[in-house]
Amino acid sequence: MKSEKQRIKRVLKNLILISYFSFLVLGCFHIAVSAQDDNEIINIESSIVVLNATVTDVKGKPVTDLKQNQFRVLEDGLEQTVDFFEAEETPFAAVILMDTSGSMEGGVSMARSAAINFLDGLRTDDVTAIYNFDSKVSLVQDFSNSRDIAEKVFNLKAAGMTVLNDAIYQAAVELGKRGEKRKAIIVLSDGADTRSARSADKALKAAVAAGATIYTIDMSVVNAGNNRFQNQAALKNFAEKSGGLFIPTPGGVAMREAFKNIVAELGTQYTLGYQPTNTKKDGKWRAIEIRVAKPNLTIRTRKGYNAAKAGK
Repeated sequence: MKSEKQRIKRVLKNLILISYFSFLVLGCFHIAVSAQDDNEIINIESSIVVLNATVTDVKGKPVTDLKQNQFRVLEDGLEQTVDFFEAEETPFAAVILMDTSGSMEGGVSMARSAAINFLDGLRTDDVTAIYNFDSKVSLVQDFSNSRDIAEKVFNLKAAGMTVLNDAIYQAAVELGKRGEKRKAIIVLSDGADTRSARSADKALKAAVAAGATIYTIDMSVVNAGNNRFQNQAALKNFAEKSGGLFIPTPGGVAMREAFKNIVAELGTQYTLGYQPTNTKKDGKWRAIEIRVAKPNLTIRTRKGYNAAKAGK
C-alpha cells in the first residue's frame, strides 16, 4: 500500500510539473492520470491546486533557501497536505502592458523608460513581449529574450480611451499558451479603465488561470485629481489578488530597484501543490493562506480560487 501511494504521488508530481501551466483553470484543475510502472496501470481522478509563492525578507529581497517542511498551506482556515514542492531558479515569460490612452499624456515616455528598465534586467532565458493599449490592445514586440526595445515603441502617442481590463485579459491568454513555469504581467498605467469589454474580475481570473503574477506600476501624476486613489485601488487589487506587487513610484532609483527585484523573485518563486480536503464542486470561493516557519518573512501568493462547478 505504501509503495502504491508513493508511485501515485510521483506520477502526480511529474505530470503536474511538466504540464500544469498549460491546463490550469482558475487555479484548480482536474486530471486523469494513466501511468505504467512494472506493468501496472494506475488510474487517478484528482483535483489539484497549484500555487506560486514569493517569499521576501524585511528588505524585500527574495528568500530562496526554504524547505518544504517549513511551509504550511491553509484553505478556508483548514491545513492542507502539500503533495509536491519545487524551489529552483527558472526562466520566466512576461508581458509588459504600456498604457497609451489619452489620460497618459506626458506619461508615455515614462512608461517607455520603465519598459526599457525591465528589459535591462532580463536573464539569458527570460522572454518578454510588449503590448500597448488605449482604445484597443496592440502587439508592439513579440516574445523574445532581447534586451533591446522595438523602434515602434518610440512612436507611441497618448490618445483614445483605456481598455486596461482587456489588456490584462489578452496578456493572460498569450501567457497561457507558453510553457514557462513562472509568468508575469507588468502593467504600466494610471489605472483608469474607461472602455473594456471585460470586467476587472474576469481579467484577474484569466491571469490566475494562466498562472500569471501581476505587477502594477502607477504611472499617474501626483496632481491627477480625486480619481487617483480610486485608480490606484484598481491597480493594487490586480497585484494583491494575483500575488504580485503594486509599485506607487514609477520613476528614478525606486523604479529601477523595483524592477530588479521583480526579475529576481520571478526566477526564484516556490511552487506548491495540494489536493483540497473540500471536494465540493459548488463554484464557491476558497481562500488560501501560506505560512512559513521562519520569522520576519513576507509571503505573497494568490488569495484563492473558485472551486469547479458540478458538471463542468
